[in-house]
Amino acid sequence: MKYLLDTHIFIWWILDDPKLSDVFKSKISNSNNEFYFSAASAWEIVIKSSIGKLTLPDSPEKFINDQLHQNRIIELGITIEHTLQLLTLPFLHKDPFDRILIAQSNFEQITIITDDVLIKQYDVKVL
Repeated sequence: MKYLLDTHIFIWWILDDPKLSDVFKSKISNSNNEFYFSAASAWEIVIKSSIGKLTLPDSPEKFINDQLHQNRIIELGITIEHTLQLLTLPFLHKDPFDRILIAQSNFEQITIITDDVLIKQYDVKVL
C-alpha cells in the first residue's frame, strides 16, 4: 500500500512522539508499505524551523535528508498537475501545505496518513 505522510506524522514518527497513534505506528512499521514525503512538507519544516515554531535535533536539511534515506521514504515533488488539482478542492482547509498534500494524494491516488480533522473532510483517502 502507498501512503503520503502528512508533515506532523513524519515528525512524530521520526521523533518517537507519543501523539503518534498505535494504528499509525503499525502502518509505518510495516515494510510492505511504501511511504512518500512531499516537497511541501520539506518546505513547511524549513519555514517552521526558521521562525522558531519547530525544533529539530539537526538542521532541517540534514534531518529531512537523513530520515528519508534511513527510513526508505520516497520524495514526492510538486508538479503542475498537482497544483492544478487544487482547482477541484473546496476551501475547507486554508493551509496551503495541507491543500497541496490533498491535491497530491488525489492526483497520485495515495492514502494520506494524517491526524488533521480538516483533511479528513475532503474526498481523499485518509488513514
